[in-house]
Amino acid sequence: MALRKVIAGASGTLLLAGLIGIASPGTAAAAPQHAHGESVPAQPYLHNPDSLDWLGSYVVNGQQSWCIDFALKAPDANEQFTTSQNLMTKFGAPVDATTAAEISFLLLRNGNTQSNDIAAALSFLLHSWTAAPDANHTTAPSNDFHNIAFDAPAHLAELPASTKAAITAMQADAAANHGPWTTAMSAPSPLLIGAATNWTITVLNTAGKGVPGIPVTIAATGATLPNGTATQVINTPADGSALTVGVVPTGPNPKLVATVSSPAAIPVVHVPTDPNSQKVVTTGGVTPITSTSTSPAQTPPGNATITKTDSKNATPLAGASIELTGADKTSPALQQDGTPLKGSDGKPLVLVTGQNGTASVTGLKTPQAVCMIEVTPPPGFDQSFNASAPPTVCGTVNPGLTLQLALTDVANKIPIHVNAGGPPPTITTEALVTSRPAPGALVGFGGLLVIGAAAGLLFARRARRRG
Repeated sequence: MALRKVIAGASGTLLLAGLIGIASPGTAAAAPQHAHGESVPAQPYLHNPDSLDWLGSYVVNGQQSWCIDFALKAPDANEQFTTSQNLMTKFGAPVDATTAAEISFLLLRNGNTQSNDIAAALSFLLHSWTAAPDANHTTAPSNDFHNIAFDAPAHLAELPASTKAAITAMQADAAANHGPWTTAMSAPSPLLIGAATNWTITVLNTAGKGVPGIPVTIAATGATLPNGTATQVINTPADGSALTVGVVPTGPNPKLVATVSSPAAIPVVHVPTDPNSQKVVTTGGVTPITSTSTSPAQTPPGNATITKTDSKNATPLAGASIELTGADKTSPALQQDGTPLKGSDGKPLVLVTGQNGTASVTGLKTPQAVCMIEVTPPPGFDQSFNASAPPTVCGTVNPGLTLQLALTDVANKIPIHVNAGGPPPTITTEALVTSRPAPGALVGFGGLLVIGAAAGLLFARRARRRG
């Protein structure tokens, strides 16, 4: 198959020369272009002009391609095709459904290979399945190129050990993992916005087992994938287990769509305009299958802490009962799952401050406005407490954060101590005490002041006379 086999009469050499002779002057005929594979000694048949058979791929119209219809001409690099048809054997019989599915799978799996061993193995298997001997077509050298069947044992014996190993592995792979496939996806619940969780994607073969090494195209909405974007192609694990994908929700309704190119049940075959040229297959044909999954996502929960202190000296106050409500100061605050946070009495949860003056609650839905309302003051702080207008503080619990709130109380006034049953206390003071005199006494007192003044004047006059 290294040369174009156009032998239809008794002398292949003359016919080949004739074809060259009728080619347009100055126009070079395109030649087959090998891609990857192995050359082995040619299988003998009537008028075979070649000394080697090429088991491998060709470049046809810029695409790596694979031939069927053993012993016909190899396709030119620019071979033209008129139509395509379902897979048939070289001798016109339908290829059974399982074999067709295995060919489609191997073309999908290995159609773009750069390995000579894999390319030679794939070519060998294609000819083995599509040009096998039947009742009317054998490997006898007396057959011409139209009627000769592919001698698989003879070709296998000439291949390197590495190619033989590839043939064995590919046969097993095709038998186990041919299509049609099915796919499924599941997402954990609930999800947290901004937190990565593993979603699982499975690709199953006809036996219900995982298919290894299959590329899965993943598109995310309201989420990012491991590469930080909304689209990524990831292969299923080599052991066939489920593919796990770390998804980070960015909104409340993350959604993933996984698309897999399942091998077609029957590969598409391209038929050349020249009836003496081999037919060509490329990818074998695919059927896109998808699976979709979505799961609600919540913001990360938040926490709230209340600190109760003495208004005068900031001493922590233990034993204060604080009710946790929503923004309306009546209904309960909400937990992460959206349910009301209630106490055993069915009313909004009441927190009691500890020795450090604080009380906390975790796992609150976010974002959420909450209020802390004092319902019972700590011992020794009840005189200033007004149950009709209790100390209250409000704030917003944000995702992944702790809301810090604080309340203060005024201590009771200390009463004067009185000994029960004893005499009244004696109060001693050194302060000057004055009494306000009665009006009549003021008059008498004024008279005395006048008399004293007259006597003083008389005494002063007598003293001057003596002198």
